[in-house]
Amino acid sequence: MGRVDPAVPPVARHWPVGTRPAVLRGWDPPANPYGPGHRGVDLAAGGGAPVRAVAAGRVSFAGPVGGRGVVSVELTGTGEPPLRTTFAPVDAAVRKGDEVAAGEPLGTVQPTGSHCTACLHWGLLRGEVYLNPLSLLPPWLLDAGPSRLLPVAGVPVPGRGGISPVRRATPWRPPPP
Repeated sequence: MGRVDPAVPPVARHWPVGTRPAVLRGWDPPANPYGPGHRGVDLAAGGGAPVRAVAAGRVSFAGPVGGRGVVSVELTGTGEPPLRTTFAPVDAAVRKGDEVAAGEPLGTVQPTGSHCTACLHWGLLRGEVYLNPLSLLPPWLLDAGPSRLLPVAGVPVPGRGGISPVRRATPWRPPPP
């Protein structure tokens, strides 16, 4: 998947599709501007799946590029030049200049016109420099959540007939934005 860039602030509060989609192809930056590589990540997403803003920002582009829909969002408070996320192929529901909140719909995945089947390409740039978009996600979104360990009050301990005497567990919640 490529490594996460510590210079990118983890400002995302949502995955662009789903709750934790499979990464079908990871970030693999080219060695030179015209070299082979992958300037983003491909996330599993079927045609018609909603595409959401990962963080608050302003739509800097929404329209076709090379026969497929693209939406770009400049992320608020990420420096100069600001970080810019790109999503393709997307049937845009937003227009250039629209302000968007984290989690707000940007459009839907187009069923055709991508370099992969049933995926959303997610890119990240600062100026003209491509970065790993997964770097935008805080650890609690990258991971599946905390481990659940037994015993838990009211739950039978495996291999025993009794109930665990420990105090009740509190449900896990992600940290506030």
